[in-house]
Amino acid sequence: METLRQILSPDFLLRNSVYTSVLIGFACPLVGAFLVLRRLVFMGVALPQISSTGVAVALSLPFWLGSNPAGRSSISEHVLAFGGATVFSLAAVLLLAFLERRGHGLPEGRLGTAYVVAAALSMLLLAKNRYAEVGWLDLLKGEIITVSNFDLLLTAVALAVVLLALGLCYKELLLVSFDRAMAVTLGKNVVFWDIVLYLLIGMTVSMAVLSVGPLIAFGFLLIPPLTAHLFAANMRQFTILASVLGGGSSFIGFWLAYQWDLPVGPTDVVLLGLVYALAFAVRRIGSRLVAARAHPPASVGTSF
Repeated sequence: METLRQILSPDFLLRNSVYTSVLIGFACPLVGAFLVLRRLVFMGVALPQISSTGVAVALSLPFWLGSNPAGRSSISEHVLAFGGATVFSLAAVLLLAFLERRGHGLPEGRLGTAYVVAAALSMLLLAKNRYAEVGWLDLLKGEIITVSNFDLLLTAVALAVVLLALGLCYKELLLVSFDRAMAVTLGKNVVFWDIVLYLLIGMTVSMAVLSVGPLIAFGFLLIPPLTAHLFAANMRQFTILASVLGGGSSFIGFWLAYQWDLPVGPTDVVLLGLVYALAFAVRRIGSRLVAARAHPPASVGTSF
């Protein structure tokens, strides 16, 4: 309990890291729910890694142009990285969605190729960038050590924009994702709402990768929605439960990582995996009990 009191203290040294982790934990499952609903789980795997490639490219640009890294502030570096992550995320999600709609080739093959190439390219770019290698390679591995006030503010503003857009366009996005034929019948502009959703997903992914790295971004995009899907009776319960699971797991994961001196990102993801496994087991046991009560075994009588 002493560790928990330290984390909740307003003077806690890593308080911005806690706030950022919890913000990402609440926000990512909201857009991840639409990826699960559309059966685009593999896109959730590839996008964080592609976004991290955008970070690596953006941080390498000054070196390619011959500028001095010592003359740049941490704020300008963060804005540059956010721009690279956003551009790569949005371009990737729109391109992959366009290719999927065209129906050419194997979607899983494209996503798998994009993931592995982006992962390798990110590591190569940052490995040759001595200035960025110190902090950004740790971030890409899921190390959330220090977050500045500016980073926290940028994360909060970006995610607030995403949440506001999701709230205003929720019905249209849900209809287009759940029943496209009905949306066309009702005269909805399916392509427009697809683009809106993909933009929100790309913005959330880029912000999550920039704040906590691709590992934890991928974990919070998909595992909380998959867990919530086991118990939710409707879409509203689905999104709320996924968001609560993500936010709660991010805080508990940070608590455990701080207490046991572990990296935050991997701790969060392992905790999410354990929660998912436990929820799956509870769901299976509950289903079997319900089935047993609905169809009790016939009693065997003995005749004389």
